[in-house]
Amino acid sequence: MAIQVYINFDGNCREAVTVYQKVFETNEPNFMTFGSMPPSEEHPIPEAAKDLVMHTELVISGDTVMFSDTWPGMPLVVGNNISLTIVDTDMDKIKAWFAALKEGGTVEMDLQETFWSKCYGSLKDKFGIIWQFSYKSE
Repeated sequence: MAIQVYINFDGNCREAVTVYQKVFETNEPNFMTFGSMPPSEEHPIPEAAKDLVMHTELVISGDTVMFSDTWPGMPLVVGNNISLTIVDTDMDKIKAWFAALKEGGTVEMDLQETFWSKCYGSLKDKFGIIWQFSYKSE
């Protein structure tokens, strides 16, 4: 299991990560944009979001730090722009942890299969902490 930090930006993720990459002398990041997502009639991608960073990560001193831009129209609130992400190979544990932390909290995205994970979801617990859960196959 790994607990990783996830930091959101308000449209300047690419710039910030490029600076962090140089400062910490990491490998070049791979930027997945919102425009690279599979098309969805339910959730069309606004033109303004297509080049924004949906996900990237850097390994800094041996730890993975993940980054993204917020979706256009979603307000970025400094202090709420950092979440903890649990990445694990045991889907049953992920489901149990998610169920326990959602009690008294707010589910942002229920556990479900996505194009990047067989089981992913996010919530804000009753203490206001944002958690993301992601299954990673071995």
